[in-house]
Amino acid sequence: MNASLLEPPVDRVRAWRGVRRLLAVRVDNMGDVLMTTPALAAAAESVPGIEITLLGGPGAGALAPHLPMVREIIPARVPWVGGDAAAAPCDDHALIARLAAARFDAAIVFTVCTQSALPAALLCRLAGIPLRLAHVRENPYGLLSDWVPETDLVLAEARHEVRRQLDLVGHVGWHTTNEHLRFRLQPRDVERIDAWLDHEWPDAAGTPLVVVHAGATAASRRWPAERFGAAADALAREHGARIVFTGSRDEAPLVAAARARMRAPSHALAGRLSLGELGALIARADVVVGNNSGPAHLAAALGTPVVDIYALTNPQHTPWRVPARVLNRDVACRGCLKSRCPEGHHRCIAGVTPDEAVGAALELLGQPGDAPARLPVLPILEASA
Repeated sequence: MNASLLEPPVDRVRAWRGVRRLLAVRVDNMGDVLMTTPALAAAAESVPGIEITLLGGPGAGALAPHLPMVREIIPARVPWVGGDAAAAPCDDHALIARLAAARFDAAIVFTVCTQSALPAALLCRLAGIPLRLAHVRENPYGLLSDWVPETDLVLAEARHEVRRQLDLVGHVGWHTTNEHLRFRLQPRDVERIDAWLDHEWPDAAGTPLVVVHAGATAASRRWPAERFGAAADALAREHGARIVFTGSRDEAPLVAAARARMRAPSHALAGRLSLGELGALIARADVVVGNNSGPAHLAAALGTPVVDIYALTNPQHTPWRVPARVLNRDVACRGCLKSRCPEGHHRCIAGVTPDEAVGAALELLGQPGDAPARLPVLPILEASA
């Protein structure tokens, strides 16, 4: 194909170059927002002086200190993401009024390939935002001023989520020289974590620090907690690793189940860390072992290697541009997109053994282990570049 056909029209590039107040819509989980940060950075680098506001999910406010390219975050509940029953019509009206009052020049609706951008596009149109960009499967007519036809129609062939969003902003001529995920650490968080690590392990020089995250929002993406415990125990007893379990307060039972499988000592910080402190801990870790969840993408943003027990519910969210090992088993039901395993067997991750997780962690730590030279893993998409 002629390269010129892939370039955005000159008049559209000119129109978007004049944007000064941008609304970025990403009403999803933390990991999804982190995978959008390279595209947000492209906006900031391509249009000097642009002010970016992020319309995010209810918990998005915690990201505010950590996204340097974002001026403001608006947390919101919307009915088109996850069927949020808490979102009432009056909330929609109030949100439209707030967005209209901000007088945005443009809005970009970031979605995964299985989501529709049109509800958010309508919201932005009702708020009077003149330029509106998104990926769409059908002709949006007046709901969008600029749009990119959806090409990720076959899930198994879908682009990585980060590449998808970079391609979207590239349609209006926005690019970045650094395609890594972004997460800015705060000095106070680093100081607290460093002080805690020094207190718990005062003589730990040269000892690997392994952060284990046994939770995930969807049950279909959770490797059995006991296997996390078995892998952590082997890393601690046989390889001298310091083990720290993380998670939300609701995930404390998973952490307890994992630690009950261990004979070696470990620490549990479930429900005790702010997002910034979690980031600081992951930045200090030598490797993160966890499910496909927000901390895996946080590790990618901070350059910490990841062992990702990756359920095959969807293919496009592997750790981006960081050393990683993606562990799973191929199954006929891959790409189910379900929060609970529809077959009830969880074979895509249940087939992964603790020994494989240990071997993958040792590879990333640069230590010899008993794992086979080539682990039986299925790297769905390029995990590092």
